[in-house]
Amino acid sequence: MTNAAANIIPTEWKSISLEAMNEKAAMQTRVDRKYRKYIVDAETAAKVLSTLDADASVMEIDGQRDFAYDSVYFDTPQMQSYHSAAYSRDDTFKIRTRSYLDSELTFLEVKTDGEQDMTVKKRIPYTFENRDTLTAEGHEYITAALGDILAGPVHKLEAVLTTGYRRTTVFLPQSEKNPVASRMTVDNALTWTPMSENILMAGVNYRNFHGNLVGTTYGLPNAVIIETKSGVEPSVADQHLWDAGITPAKISKFATGMAALNPQLASNKWEETLKNWMHLEPVDGTRLNVDDMTEEDYQKLLTEHFAAA
Repeated sequence: MTNAAANIIPTEWKSISLEAMNEKAAMQTRVDRKYRKYIVDAETAAKVLSTLDADASVMEIDGQRDFAYDSVYFDTPQMQSYHSAAYSRDDTFKIRTRSYLDSELTFLEVKTDGEQDMTVKKRIPYTFENRDTLTAEGHEYITAALGDILAGPVHKLEAVLTTGYRRTTVFLPQSEKNPVASRMTVDNALTWTPMSENILMAGVNYRNFHGNLVGTTYGLPNAVIIETKSGVEPSVADQHLWDAGITPAKISKFATGMAALNPQLASNKWEETLKNWMHLEPVDGTRLNVDDMTEEDYQKLLTEHFAAA
């Protein structure tokens, strides 16, 4: 376990294997309730989890308890996926590759909204080396999964954002104190890397340029996202977080991340989260100074950086 994860997850929590986790919690998600998400600082997360009164088990593989994830999100030139999330449309969808970096195992996933506030996720195995591109097989799968939801040709989809984090997965069995068997994930070392000038620069000019660049990785070094997955009934983890004054937050690693990187995008849905938490900073180096940027400087930047990207 990395130092960050070790400082958040109680060391006395016992281990559970991937096979046992799959059996108990049906980890190969197909149809799930909307999950509850919380964003907190690492110190608070550690304090709250240390007093969680539950028979918690942490997924462990080959002695490791936290794992590196990489997700590449795809969208249309008209930003259909982003806008469907921002405006809470009925035809909301996400397309991404999800990679487990420790094993280089990759899946192509399509998420849509189902009936009664359900999320439907479908996925197929994918090639790790192709995780930031869509192959012919990928196009075919997306077309079949989305049907007429996707506006425009599938080959116009492009990679727009990569997100990264380290995840610890916890199983909370049903008990007297926990009304329903549930899972909880704890994500730290959160990063976002914009990949598309189309979305990053939408609505941007030299007067409102945010200073974020394609290919630069931005992070929230002290933030932790906790996600509980228990269906309709709140789990003991939810109750414990609420008792600590921590309430669910509106956050999507994809959409809220893009809104943080480009404040010109429609983002009222995540206004509170963006204001309180999503202050992204470059992981390496310092943010580009745009305070005194002239129109000439801006055009030069577009020519030199974005053209090269």
